[in-house]
Amino acid sequence: MKKNALIIDHEACWGCKTCEVACKQENGAPDGVRLIYVTEDGPQKVDGKLSFLFQVNICRQCEDLPCAEACPAEAINKRDDGIVVMDDESCTGCRACLEACSYQAIAFDEEKDTARKCNLCHHRVDKGLIPACADNICLAHCIYFGDPEEIEKILAEKRKARNAKSA
Repeated sequence: MKKNALIIDHEACWGCKTCEVACKQENGAPDGVRLIYVTEDGPQKVDGKLSFLFQVNICRQCEDLPCAEACPAEAINKRDDGIVVMDDESCTGCRACLEACSYQAIAFDEEKDTARKCNLCHHRVDKGLIPACADNICLAHCIYFGDPEEIEKILAEKRKARNAKSA
């Protein structure tokens, strides 16, 4: 089965947070629950100019799943296509997965008393669509979904162009 990846070009991120809004709307996440979130570092002086660095944090769909290993209810599983999903019905709300995730990519839904994480909008992917955060919603066009090798080629070209501009 074809494996897809969600890859973010952090250098291109403007910090607009439209990915957060698209995700909330698509997944109905309540207040306080963010399945993708943008943090900022800055301003900092870089080469005499003020600069911000934005970091988009999202489940990395790990190869090894420390979150799944920590879950006593076995509510977290990897699909054949590599997408890591959480079964909301099986989640007991113990929060062990939150502690096990080194990326802080799992949120806790107080209303439902369950953990929540990005599942790459698998309900969309199953219909041939892409995750809501990557669906041309990103103003900086820095969120890519698809074949990881193809995405890396695109990013290499973007880096080359950025380096040529700054030289």
